[in-house]
Amino acid sequence: MAGIATAIIGAIIVILGIINMTGNIASLHWYHRKNVSEENRKPFGRLVGLGTLIVGVSVMLFGGAMALFGDNEAIVLVATALLIVGIIVGLVISLRAMNKYNGGIF
Repeated sequence: MAGIATAIIGAIIVILGIINMTGNIASLHWYHRKNVSEENRKPFGRLVGLGTLIVGVSVMLFGGAMALFGDNEAIVLVATALLIVGIIVGLVISLRAMNKYNGGIF
């Protein structure tokens, strides 16, 4: 049951990533977007959205793997490794966008 809930949370994160990629950055906290100029709004949204999308997909895949194969230790290990890599890559992309277009993360 926890795997299904995790997959649903991942799907919600994916949806937020897609929304951000369209340039709608209103879902981000104001201090993550306060210094982004209007002309940089789309590229900023694309990068942050891509990072969010990567995190969401990795969470969704992890939840799906846990729901389907939670009793298989090898699959759990691989799914966990992919989750960690996905979160790190997604966060690095999002933080890079915030640093580039917002002048920092705060």
